[in-house]
Amino acid sequence: MDEQSGESTELNFRSILEVSSGYWIEAMGLADDEIPEAVIVEGSWWRADRQAWRLSYLEDVRELGLPDLFWGRRNGRPVAFCMAYGAPRTVEVVYLFSMLGAKLAVQIGTCGGLQRHLQPGDIIVPESAIPADGVAAHFGNGAVRRATPALVEAARAELEARSEASVYVGPHVTFSSLFAESAEMMKAWHREGLLSVEMETATTFAVAEQYGLDAVSLLVVWDELTRGRRFSDPMSDAEVAALDAGNRHVYEVALALIDDLP
Repeated sequence: MDEQSGESTELNFRSILEVSSGYWIEAMGLADDEIPEAVIVEGSWWRADRQAWRLSYLEDVRELGLPDLFWGRRNGRPVAFCMAYGAPRTVEVVYLFSMLGAKLAVQIGTCGGLQRHLQPGDIIVPESAIPADGVAAHFGNGAVRRATPALVEAARAELEARSEASVYVGPHVTFSSLFAESAEMMKAWHREGLLSVEMETATTFAVAEQYGLDAVSLLVVWDELTRGRRFSDPMSDAEVAALDAGNRHVYEVALALIDDLP
């Protein structure tokens, strides 16, 4: 106790993780029958165009009381969608909807291919993700974070049925920033047999693991890292078309997985 002011001098730190689910429901402006059954998270620079495209598949769309979190219905099911670039934003989105009772988290986006056979438009379904992003390590357990196996197989089957692209299932790495990757890192990931790298998947898996959601990630190859071609480099018309098709297929398959929820 401060003798002069009469106020307590005891420290009282409070984690954001202690905030109740009721607070988040009220802050988002959700009714009891609007709690999302699933959340889809996408990491992309091209936020405005991509967001409008994704939301066009949903009905009754509105932005929630917290910014950049969108709600809609998919065949009557409440669904949340957010463009969340990088692990620090992704953890917030997946955590919030896990607190509200969502059953499924689907990560979509693009990635860099770490193996020679990968081409633009190919689709990666990571069965595991090494958490090198600086966030995932605070959630879940073990040296890797894992997708829900049944969803990996369901996603693979849906993608192969819908798309002419090659679909690969295997290990992946989530890193903190495109601008912190070195050539030496990419060479090491290649030698380890990792298929791809991006910035969100391990965090989505880790938060889902800790809070009891199923989780899967569907990623379209953009950067051909073994050839030194990054997203900023020119692509042929055929490669652009393959990339666009892949971006459409991963979202449509994400919605199909939601349709199949019990």
